[in-house]
Amino acid sequence: MAKKKELNKATGEESQKPERVEETPYEFVASICSVLVVGLFILTFLGQNFVIPSGSMENTLLIGDHLMVDRITLAPAAKWMPLVHYREPKHGDIVVFIKPAVDPTLDVDASGIPTHSILVKRLMGLPGDHIKLRDGVVYINGVAQTPPPDSINASAENSDVYRDNFPAVAPNPSPGGVMESWALQLGSAVKDGELVVPEGHYFMMGDHRTNSLDSRYWGFVPRENIMGRPVLNYWSFDASEDEMTQQSSDGIGGTIRWMGHIALHFFDRTRWSRTFHLVK
Repeated sequence: MAKKKELNKATGEESQKPERVEETPYEFVASICSVLVVGLFILTFLGQNFVIPSGSMENTLLIGDHLMVDRITLAPAAKWMPLVHYREPKHGDIVVFIKPAVDPTLDVDASGIPTHSILVKRLMGLPGDHIKLRDGVVYINGVAQTPPPDSINASAENSDVYRDNFPAVAPNPSPGGVMESWALQLGSAVKDGELVVPEGHYFMMGDHRTNSLDSRYWGFVPRENIMGRPVLNYWSFDASEDEMTQQSSDGIGGTIRWMGHIALHFFDRTRWSRTFHLVK
């Protein structure tokens, strides 16, 4: 390294001081690229950002909650990463997954996943479980389940025969939101008035059970569709479902307008009490 000679006033001797080396443009670009590569690896393989677009998980998760999703714990075990903790999904997990039977005409993101097909729900049924709802109460293998904390459940004022007594009433004619493929499959999955979850599949429900299009409407979720589980609500912005739908459907123009809206209302519409909360 180049040295610069200076006179030491105390001793009268010359001393050498390292000369400051400026970072070249090439080195600056290389540093930025390294940060981007590491960040992309973390977001792709270890964690992923997910924004709640609807009220199906209220009040556990609210519209505008921004979640960090753990992509590792529920992933298929890999022999080349023996020290990483893996486990199978279990009852009560909040899970991010790709909706089954996705419409192939939907727009896809950079990874090829339809942009409106990634959902978050609570796992209610494991392979082999027998599930039914009676007056909005969920029964798993004959045992009534306690609703999750802060969940919104059915009441006499907003009852729905198909939704609240699933699968006692066949979807014929199909209630709003029931996918045709699921309506055809549903009968073969019912035994003695209960839905039997097949091997390699899971039954998902939203915590807001009166306002959730979930496995009651589009069926079982295959194991390979599970992407991970949200672990941290790192920021929550007070937004409506209409606002979230509008900005996501308007392309790049809608995204730019939405970013401007966030910048303008960041302080008065951020839910500070929900920021940096663990998801459970």
